[in-house]
Amino acid sequence: MAVMLDPVELRHTLHKFPELMFEEFKTTEILIKNIVGMNDIKILRPLKTGLIVEYKVNDGNFYLFRADIDALPIKEETGVSFASLNNLMHACGHDVHTSILYGLLQNVVRDRINKNILFLFQPGEEGGGGAEQIINSGVLNNYNIDKAFALHVTDEYKEGVIASTPGILFASAFELDIEFFGTSAHVAFPEKGKNAFEALVLFLTKVKELVNGESEKTIFGYGKIISGDVRNIIPAYAKIEATIRTLSREKSEAFLNKILSLLGTIQRDSGIKYKITTGSLYTEVDVDKNLYKQYRKALTGKYEFIDCGYKMTGEDFGFISKLYPSFMFWLGTRTGDQFGLHNPKFLPEDAIIKEGIDIFKVILNEV
Repeated sequence: MAVMLDPVELRHTLHKFPELMFEEFKTTEILIKNIVGMNDIKILRPLKTGLIVEYKVNDGNFYLFRADIDALPIKEETGVSFASLNNLMHACGHDVHTSILYGLLQNVVRDRINKNILFLFQPGEEGGGGAEQIINSGVLNNYNIDKAFALHVTDEYKEGVIASTPGILFASAFELDIEFFGTSAHVAFPEKGKNAFEALVLFLTKVKELVNGESEKTIFGYGKIISGDVRNIIPAYAKIEATIRTLSREKSEAFLNKILSLLGTIQRDSGIKYKITTGSLYTEVDVDKNLYKQYRKALTGKYEFIDCGYKMTGEDFGFISKLYPSFMFWLGTRTGDQFGLHNPKFLPEDAIIKEGIDIFKVILNEV
């Protein structure tokens, strides 16, 4: 077998060369180069990026372990020796997830574990719905999959803490862009124009009322607003990039219908037209209650295990959790300051990789 990178070396290599969703060509190449010589495995390429490693040693069913491989358009501010070289960043810890799964694969092959396993190195989690695309490719239909597993690092919890919950762990997340089209005019003559930005502001006021009227947890969040050209001209265009978060895909779709009704009213009353463009719709991550109970018992003692309740974070492992009994969990990484995910200073220590591998080994031993 050719000399392979160890999991920490792999993490450093991937961290230097992060790639955006569905552009993970170098990442995929690095993984294949270090996996291809392993025994008892077959590499599958259902999409242009990412891969599935099939490890089959008997006639039984399969267990699926998943890691996401894409990065974010964030400029790194960690100052470490293996910092990103291309102004993108693994600011959500996917380099760690990938290295943990790779380390588990190395252990399974080395120890010739007598269990059939699919190792999914998944592209396009950061808004691309890569898990759904993997499912839609049909590749998983060729396997009888008993259970599925995944983790996500976070510095919300101290290093080594495992956090999960029975039922809904992560929310349904629905991306949408809303554009408003009015008529420009000089600010001295506002009656001659139709202010698209004012329509957007009215929309935000009314959508807040909708959120407050919901009986269950609902978020309408937005991180980007575009409008206007110069200070003395009424903006004819405005755009908001937003997300809906609820505890189920059905509730997200229902709230979208309320937004559409609201936009129709604003258009009718103001004459300002709108266009709505929907992006990825992530279903909620559902942790199987029996698996939660089983793995809480198996992991408590060696690790601190807490019931964290649901989070309004979106995660496309939800698509997988709807197909197979699944167990997903947070793995704490905090050793000092807390920066949070998607932060230019978020950087788990290398030591968490071994902990993640060991936790996956416990899980695999209990299936």
